[in-house]
Amino acid sequence: MSEAASGTEGGECGTSGAVRRRRILWLVLAAALFMAVQAIANVESTVTDFHRAGIDQPRWRVWTWELSSLAMWIALSPAIWWIVARARPPRLGLPLAIGAHAAATVPLSAVHILGMILLRQIVYGLAGETYSFDTPVALFVYEYRKDAATYLLLAAVLGFSQWVLARPDPVAEAAAEAGGDAVLLVAEGNVTHRVPVDAIDWAAAAGNYVELMWSGRTLLHRSTLAALADQLGTGFARIHRGRIVRRAAVESVKTDKSGDFTVTLASGATLRGSRRYRAEL
Repeated sequence: MSEAASGTEGGECGTSGAVRRRRILWLVLAAALFMAVQAIANVESTVTDFHRAGIDQPRWRVWTWELSSLAMWIALSPAIWWIVARARPPRLGLPLAIGAHAAATVPLSAVHILGMILLRQIVYGLAGETYSFDTPVALFVYEYRKDAATYLLLAAVLGFSQWVLARPDPVAEAAAEAGGDAVLLVAEGNVTHRVPVDAIDWAAAAGNYVELMWSGRTLLHRSTLAALADQLGTGFARIHRGRIVRRAAVESVKTDKSGDFTVTLASGATLRGSRRYRAEL
């Protein structure tokens, strides 16, 4: 069995489809349970605080406040997932990663606040009431302090989720080992992913790294594209100065009048190729 040198992972996952789906299910269930418990605790605490202050606050209003905020954070989760996957070492240096996350809190907080207000106005309007709020600047300053903390918590949770999804499937590892398939070792901290070479669809240069597209999932491997192409062998063809593709994954090639071309893979992905490398296919 041939094995290439290890690198550093920076993508989203590294498990087989069935294992990945199970892990996603458990993560979603855990997140739903946590959000439900947290929402109930926040609502009950707020109602109790109003009661102690002698204020008769209808419970539906408190639930509207809580659920509108929660709904917006759920809506923003894909964006936070994307940021966490890309603004993390080794893709970015630690100072730059921290700065990127800090900068992301400002627009995300603004979207959270605007969406939250809109949802509350809709619910209040259905109840025949009007939702009022502080001046925009004062409201943003007040909410941003909470939103920044919430963002950090969500980023940590989503980062952990990406790490869980990236852990290799022991069964798939054993099968690859037994079958003698060629694998590429891709290291992430104390986890080493064994990526079957014949499961890599394509790879693209990304600075000092190479992005590997593995069964629809992305891994970041510390290598130059030229070195990786040499390691992977003749089963891969260069179609662009910054891109190689597995020959067996190519389903069709459409050539433009300019000589440049588009490669369609069996997965449905499409890649642009340069006429300079058309003969490779």
